[in-house]
Amino acid sequence: MRALKIVFWTLYRVWFYILMAIPIIVMFPFLFVSILSEKWYPYFFVMARIWAKFILFGMGFRVKVTFEEVPQEGKSYMFVANHTSMTDIMLMLSIVKNPFVFVGKKELAKIPLFGFFYKRTCILVDRSSSKSRMAVFGRAQKRLNQGVSICIFPEGGVPEESVVLDEFKDGAFRLAIEHEIPIVPMTFYDNKKLFSYTFFSGSPGLMRAKVHRFFDTKNQNADYKKTLKNNVREVLLRDLQEDLK
Repeated sequence: MRALKIVFWTLYRVWFYILMAIPIIVMFPFLFVSILSEKWYPYFFVMARIWAKFILFGMGFRVKVTFEEVPQEGKSYMFVANHTSMTDIMLMLSIVKNPFVFVGKKELAKIPLFGFFYKRTCILVDRSSSKSRMAVFGRAQKRLNQGVSICIFPEGGVPEESVVLDEFKDGAFRLAIEHEIPIVPMTFYDNKKLFSYTFFSGSPGLMRAKVHRFFDTKNQNADYKKTLKNNVREVLLRDLQEDLK
């Protein structure tokens, strides 16, 4: 039985990367044109959402989302969520209709095909470099000034699987306060179980998410950053712990 599971998990992982490549190959000319100018990013974003939904469907994931508050069309937000899986990217894209840009680790740019567009449309950060981390703020501010939202996984990476929710970094909250945009906390309940970073694991199933009530940042100064960060983390942590009971 264990041998059969290993065969399934291996094929399941390979299938994931095949699914990542298929829509990129099919839509490549349109994707390429859409990244030639930053003002055309909303068109790229529409295709990115198609790509994400194609992968989730092909992997056998059924998505169920609960909204406590719904983002308004044409408004910028800071989207944050717990980070446990590569599928977090696809789930975030499938849920959020407002065009947004990911702030993510530069290592993902090495993935064939996906990496080509990832490094040209996302804000890449080398977490080992303070210069790179500082440069993120300039690029994010430029995007926010263009009316695009930002998505940051505030744990700063994927924690050990035994960790329910790691400590949050400051970046998302600093940017949100500086630009007075609402924080949109989101809980991803099942991504770790369905498709974690452990190679021999995963299965099709229900992928649940919850969009919590937004945190307002208007008329707040930098001193509020720590309180905001702790309050947002507490909402997600409490939600995840309740789900584990």
